[in-house]
Amino acid sequence: MSEGVLVRRAGPGDLAAAGEVTVAAYSEFTLGPSDPYVERLRDAAARHREAELWVAELDGEVVGTVTIALVGSPWREIGTADEGEFRMLAVAPAARGRGVGAALLTCVVDRFRGLGARGIVLSSLAEMTAAHRAYARLGFERVPGRDWSPVPGIDLIAFRKEL
Repeated sequence: MSEGVLVRRAGPGDLAAAGEVTVAAYSEFTLGPSDPYVERLRDAAARHREAELWVAELDGEVVGTVTIALVGSPWREIGTADEGEFRMLAVAPAARGRGVGAALLTCVVDRFRGLGARGIVLSSLAEMTAAHRAYARLGFERVPGRDWSPVPGIDLIAFRKEL
């Protein structure tokens, strides 16, 4: 894990911060505050209830979050029964470059490896190139055959890591 980064399951007191970190991290990829997806990004409480919400702290402050979507979670999009899936990996803009994303990704890999998953999948916007570099460093590869579009005009590209 990255120096000084603490990754742990989110508790009720983390939900507001996790939501705001997610909104801030994704702001350059939304249509602005009126974009309906912003409220979905902010709704860490739903992710906490319906999946596993994890947070990353630096100096006691929540600066990152990721949603681990186990089999049966409504947050799953492309995962098969033997795959793990994660969503909404987010690092506060001010904390980028400090190992937060890598620590969250390591948590995801460790969690699914511990559960016996054969692989891990995720979907991403093509424009999220910095995230794609982080995924590649941890062994995720593009799987174009699983690219998809949740709504017209939003095209998601898929990645997978073999475990």
